[in-house]
Amino acid sequence: MWDFSIGRTLGLMGQTLPFIVFRIVVYAGIAVAYVLVTGVGVGVGWGIGAFGGPDFRAGSMLWGGVIGFALTAGALYFLREYVLYIVKAGHIAVLVELIDGRGVPQGQGQLAYATGIVRERFAEASVLFGVDLLIKGVLGAIVGLIQGVASLLPIPGLQNVVGVIRAFLRVSVGLMDEVILGYAIHTRATNPWQSAETALVLYAQNYKVMLKNAAWLTVIMYGLAFVVFLVMLAPAAALVWFIPNGWGAAGIVFALIFAWAVKAALLEPFAIAAMMEVYFRVIEGQTPDPVWDERIGQVSRKFRDLRGRAANWAAGSAAPKAPFTAPGGPVV
Repeated sequence: MWDFSIGRTLGLMGQTLPFIVFRIVVYAGIAVAYVLVTGVGVGVGWGIGAFGGPDFRAGSMLWGGVIGFALTAGALYFLREYVLYIVKAGHIAVLVELIDGRGVPQGQGQLAYATGIVRERFAEASVLFGVDLLIKGVLGAIVGLIQGVASLLPIPGLQNVVGVIRAFLRVSVGLMDEVILGYAIHTRATNPWQSAETALVLYAQNYKVMLKNAAWLTVIMYGLAFVVFLVMLAPAAALVWFIPNGWGAAGIVFALIFAWAVKAALLEPFAIAAMMEVYFRVIEGQTPDPVWDERIGQVSRKFRDLRGRAANWAAGSAAPKAPFTAPGGPVV
């Protein structure tokens, strides 16, 4: 079936309990922020709606909720770089240390220890965020490349299967990019751009194994998230009673937010730990295949960008020579 051990992965999660608690606090806080600000928006809409009829009030409440939700999402968008640097990358660093058999300080010392490892590998949040964005883009290109290779095989009905696999891969890109980041810590790389370049080629040349495990983990993760969503429908509906005149759709929205928070805090680190174990084991002793390197370079401009930044990186510097420009503006 799959190549990871659920028991071993749960054991890794238990050993990183300080980070699990930290993730729960962070993502629960985000979920509460969404609920509170959206609820306040609905309340403001209800107050404004008093100047009109029932239809006007319903529309005002809807728009108030949408604006409140959008404001929260916008604030979190600007904080995403630091969530990646402090929460996600730190947890990855500790997981890598445990997978590699290296000792990790217990208790709250894990947080400071992990931050030091991440800073040593990536120097600044902007570097980590820039590498992560390019990795996501290259992974998308690899998905298309795999589908293109499969389309050349004369197997009846293969395209339907590949279509399903592509959908699974698109979902799992959010997990695999963090595994690629973990490779830099695993190898003690001093050039994060070159590390990502190498890790992506190794991923592509082992795509069959990674695809299989990504598919299983995606099913497990989203299946459990759906169960959480169903469980949270009742308490989420109860929260709706505190909204003036109630707002039926709010119950579903809040349940989705809570399910997302549980997925981000608990299910995603489980899947990432499992994928890292599989990935590190599969690539052990391998070197990047020049054929795959060339294939990816031909179809992905971001991979070529990654390669160029790797060449320009001065080992031990605090930042790459060329500033990274993210979609929508420079990362500072």
